Amino acid sequence: MIEKSELLRVPVFADLPDDQIEWFISQSKEQFLKTGETYIRQGDAAETMFVLLEGEFQARGEINGEIFAFTLKAGEVTGLLPFSRMKRTPVTGRAMSDGRLLRFPSSQFSQLVQKMPELTTRLVGLMSDRIRETTRFEQQQDRLASLGKLSAGLAHELNNPASAAKRAAAQLRETLHRIKDASHELGRRELTATQKAEIEKLETSFTQKDGPPPDALTASDLEGQIDSLLRSHGQNDLWQLSAELAQRGIKPEALESLFETLDAGTARAALVRIDASVEIATLLNEIESSTSRISDLVRAIKEYTYMDQSPLQNVDVVKGLETTLTILNHKLKGGVSVHRDYQPIPLLVNSFGSELNQVWTNIIDNAIDAMNGNGQLRVRTYRDDGCVVVEIGDNGPGISPEVRAHIFEPFFTTKAVGEGTGLGLDTVQRIVRKHKGSIQVESEPGDTRFYVLLPLADAKN
Repeated sequence: MIEKSELLRVPVFADLPDDQIEWFISQSKEQFLKTGETYIRQGDAAETMFVLLEGEFQARGEINGEIFAFTLKAGEVTGLLPFSRMKRTPVTGRAMSDGRLLRFPSSQFSQLVQKMPELTTRLVGLMSDRIRETTRFEQQQDRLASLGKLSAGLAHELNNPASAAKRAAAQLRETLHRIKDASHELGRRELTATQKAEIEKLETSFTQKDGPPPDALTASDLEGQIDSLLRSHGQNDLWQLSAELAQRGIKPEALESLFETLDAGTARAALVRIDASVEIATLLNEIESSTSRISDLVRAIKEYTYMDQSPLQNVDVVKGLETTLTILNHKLKGGVSVHRDYQPIPLLVNSFGSELNQVWTNIIDNAIDAMNGNGQLRVRTYRDDGCVVVEIGDNGPGISPEVRAHIFEPFFTTKAVGEGTGLGLDTVQRIVRKHKGSIQVESEPGDTRFYVLLPLADAKN
């Protein structure tokens, strides 16, 4: 039988009157556990409070697909606590060593509140601490989940230009061999200065040709015309060269001068060299474009996270919105058009920029999801007295009044299990309030708008 002195050594029971301790013991059931034995299982009805008296225990569970575990020791109280709304046990508890505990039934909580008010107050405080820890864990998991989604999207965005640059570099190596062979062939022929000048002029003209490539129909017509020209001069096997020149918008009349000044063999070598030079220029442009895209993404990541910058500074909200749109570009490409309406004068907010970017990310990401990745995203900024207003809207199905009343509540979500933690808009609201701002939402079918109001850096508080 448990002694009163044992229970008094548990912190929440310290200094309580003997008669209260005796009553609590009389309503409890003592349980002995061997190493590895389970005293509660995840999913069981929550109807017992446990007071751990001896030994070491472990609680293990799962939240949003993530496994977690923590250690409990003698002197701690766990399980269902008074005024808790928990219906099912979220963890499995087992003894890590031989142990002993008390089981107090929830059916006696009403009596507990009356007979042991001081213990009740302490247990409520303990429950508040537990809620804060659980919320902190959920928020951390939400941030990690968001980071994981952003990282996956960025990996895809970075992989595309990186793969394009790699392919272009491989093609460049092959094309350099072609131009080398063609140059050797031309070198073996005795060319006059005029002939050399004509080849160089065409090469320069074609490699410096700018502008978008022709459409498919125009390119097909050009290919046929170039192929006919080449065949008329005895070049019957240069159909691939015809296609490549047509794709670059080169017209057949531009090649006539070659056949006027060169014999058939020399013209052929010159054509191969010119085509290889044009392809090299195209591949270099592709490599430059791809690496520039990678550089832009890396810069956007640094701006998004405010890497190497002071955490608190005057932040241009438009710059933050554009950086966020760049980071979320992989989700926009599926069919979301972005309509921007920015006030031309920079609107600065003294803030933790990376946190504001988290606000824009959550709202924009929710808007894209609401539209199922297909619709119009509207982003607007303007000044209202001493505040900057950021309006983010979409033409999705809207938010019903019933749902709208709860969207800023912690853990509330309309998404399927495993797709959302319900902390996104709660986090948004906390960050906005931290910056002495406010957030509002208006919604009807086809028009949902979030308004974030933040004090301007130059506004007098």
